[in-house]
Amino acid sequence: MKKQIKLILPAAFAAALLALPCVQAASTNAAAANANASIVTNTKPTNATNAMAALFGDPAIARGKGFEIKRSELDAVVTGLKSAAVAHGQVIPQARLVQFEGQMLNRLIQVQLLLQKATAADKAEGAKKAGLQMTNLLERAGSQEALDRQMKALGMTPNELRFRVTQETTAQAVLTRELNTTVTDAEVKQFYDDTNNLRNFEQPEMVNVRHILLLTIDPVTQAPLTTEQQQNKHKQAEDILKRARAGENFVALVKQYSEDPISKSSTNEITLALGNPSTPPEIEAAAFSLTNNQISDVITTTVGYDIIKLLSKTPAKKLVLTDKWPMSDMMVADRIKEGLIQQKIEKLAPAYLDKLQKDADVQILDADLKAAVTAAAAATANAPAETPEK
Repeated sequence: MKKQIKLILPAAFAAALLALPCVQAASTNAAAANANASIVTNTKPTNATNAMAALFGDPAIARGKGFEIKRSELDAVVTGLKSAAVAHGQVIPQARLVQFEGQMLNRLIQVQLLLQKATAADKAEGAKKAGLQMTNLLERAGSQEALDRQMKALGMTPNELRFRVTQETTAQAVLTRELNTTVTDAEVKQFYDDTNNLRNFEQPEMVNVRHILLLTIDPVTQAPLTTEQQQNKHKQAEDILKRARAGENFVALVKQYSEDPISKSSTNEITLALGNPSTPPEIEAAAFSLTNNQISDVITTTVGYDIIKLLSKTPAKKLVLTDKWPMSDMMVADRIKEGLIQQKIEKLAPAYLDKLQKDADVQILDADLKAAVTAAAAATANAPAETPEK
């Protein structure tokens, strides 16, 4: 989708952690709530952010009636996003990172305001949707053990992720109810049949791959390694490639050598869609030129050296309403309905959310973040209209 109410996108948050993220249009959020928990007034920090808070303090960065947001809560989301980006061959420019921080803090505030209005039905709906998303993540990981390892590599536990996602889905249920937004099956069919929307349902060619990544940047600071270190990494990549082509188990090599914490901790596949702007062009060119079970040469990207093994290809096709939406557990009809509801929310939500913030006397206490939130809001207001597309 081209434009969203910058609010609650738990599926995108999970995807940013466990799948190939679309970093340039990332929609990560941080919020929290156990599936059976009552509404809480702040999000749950991860172990990593707890440690940072112990060293440097954890000041409040925003507050309003009934809630307060700590620096650690925002840092947890930023850290997860940066780690996921680096793991998949991307670096987020500093200016873009500042913009993300503004968007994320605004969402954290919105989530907390909406949760104060949650009914028992809203909580049940939020828990149900969060459960479906967690099940989908577990299926992608392959096992609970693999999911635990993936989350640990990104500084959180599956319970902490569920805590965040449930609060977001609950807040989304509140917003949908408060704005009385519904979409009929006839509206879904009308959108699907509109020839102007045809391209939305043309699924591009897709590939399933596994990869080994050796970083040539520091994963925390994103600073490049020394020339000597990079040369050593390239030699190591060439040696690994020889072993893989000689018949060694590729999954074992991934686990032993890959510096991508996500692929290293799981044997699940990564799905790439042809033409996805979030995929580094070097990776896309290599992946789509391979045949089944073929292994690429060493690929040089902006963050390191990659080796890809192609597992399967899926040809392009037109999706029908009963197909699953790509890389999702939702049917196309449900995805259209969600997008159309979002369109309606988009028209009504800004005024509603502004009123909530004024009524709650929301204050952003960090001057830099306040400026970032203002800039992010302006960027959202000037963005083109949204359409329910991939």
